[in-house]
Amino acid sequence: MWVVWVHGSLYGGSLGFGVVLACRKGGERPGVPRALFLPSFLPFALPQPFRLPSLAPWLCPAALCWLLGAVTPTHSLQVSPLPGAACKTPMEGEPTLRLRIFDLNCWAIRYLSKRRQERVRLIGDTLRQEGFDLVLLQEVWSEQDYSDLKVKLAGCYPFSHYFRSGVIGSGLCVFSRFPILDTLLYQYSLNGYPYMLQHGDWFGGKSVGLVIMKISGIIFNVYITHLHAEYCRDKDAYLPHRLVQAWELAQFIRHTSKAADLVLLGGDLNMHPEDVGIRLLRGWTGLRDAFAEATHFEGCKNGCTLVPNNCFTDKSELLPFPLGIRIDYILYKAISSFTVKCEELKTTTGPAPGMDIPFSDHEAVMATLHIQRQGQPAGATLGTADLALADVVTEARTEVGVGLRAAQRQRYSSGRMAVLALLLLLLQAVAALGTLAGLGTEQPFPKLSFCLLAFLALGVLVLATGLHLFHTMEVKMLHGTEDQMWMALRALQERPSEG
Repeated sequence: MWVVWVHGSLYGGSLGFGVVLACRKGGERPGVPRALFLPSFLPFALPQPFRLPSLAPWLCPAALCWLLGAVTPTHSLQVSPLPGAACKTPMEGEPTLRLRIFDLNCWAIRYLSKRRQERVRLIGDTLRQEGFDLVLLQEVWSEQDYSDLKVKLAGCYPFSHYFRSGVIGSGLCVFSRFPILDTLLYQYSLNGYPYMLQHGDWFGGKSVGLVIMKISGIIFNVYITHLHAEYCRDKDAYLPHRLVQAWELAQFIRHTSKAADLVLLGGDLNMHPEDVGIRLLRGWTGLRDAFAEATHFEGCKNGCTLVPNNCFTDKSELLPFPLGIRIDYILYKAISSFTVKCEELKTTTGPAPGMDIPFSDHEAVMATLHIQRQGQPAGATLGTADLALADVVTEARTEVGVGLRAAQRQRYSSGRMAVLALLLLLLQAVAALGTLAGLGTEQPFPKLSFCLLAFLALGVLVLATGLHLFHTMEVKMLHGTEDQMWMALRALQERPSEG
């Protein structure tokens, strides 16, 4: 804080004026002071016996300095902190903020992930040393692991949040150097099948988490997510579900980011850069890919985050991709009068420094974003972009339609199975009632076999009914998403004619 007090005598030294230069603690760029021009009328207002002309030059600045911590001036003028430097006003393109982001799928599944606790400790130690501004972690399935990280990182990342969802949790958590103002969680309507136990995505409750922060007066909407895994690219049974998730993610971002200045999205999207889901997400939200926009890149070739030379990676899944695949992303865009550029993007490359193991089966993504203020708010671009986006929405809607028809077939099969199981139970009930009523001379089946058959039919009825209800909900969700895409497609096709 700089304080310069200039006292001018008026009416016998009872009125003074002063200039206080103070560096504001929050909401401004560090090192840029603010100037206050405040008259000291207090001594002048006192009766003559209580006037202290000799103390007036000192009492007023002392009181002002004491109040500056709580009072924010409405009108200010930027000045140089150096004595005698000329004042300057904010200019278009002036540097505003530099933000460092860390994103990682931690692969921390309790009892299943190899060397989980050791790797979680390694991740915490690295984050504490590097000092990022924002950390986005996925697959932190154990709340104990999150609690351990929170304790370890409390000194450098005092603000954090863990998103709880599903049976075993969403696995999403955020650590930040800046205060978190608000949070919100949206769980995707479709997320795999509960009977696919070998995959287990359904139990994870895949979701998108929103964290709202205010950094240097700029409102950030930070989104973190983890979409359904692909497992088999040639026969991807989960593609319709992942497209529904991508659509819901895009809609969630569009409808919750209207009050934000900047939007950030990080996470494991489980989609290649050329996949229809990524093109739909980026086209519908206007998000930009940090890897494609980065001025400087360092890390795995093509920015791959799942590479064959990682000791925890299943090599058989990456046989068609000898260099690996890129499925972890940091996406961003500016909404109001700001521009965002990715100065640098890095990925980890194998084992952590000084260790024989990597952080995870995924490589971490680290981005440095440079945020500047511009003169006018960025306007939306229409025309050719809308026509290209219409093609993407059409392609996505076609895939969702394929999934819808498959879900309808599964609903029909499970319903038919439930009806057959119910008929078998009714036949057994009629036979049992006939025997009890004396209509039959003897039991046609042994009692043990009869009871086992009844229990089997009951189990099939319960299972088939549950599957029928699940696929009924799946049909409704897929049909609803198809309708939403049709409305969006119609709006996109009508825009050029309106212009």
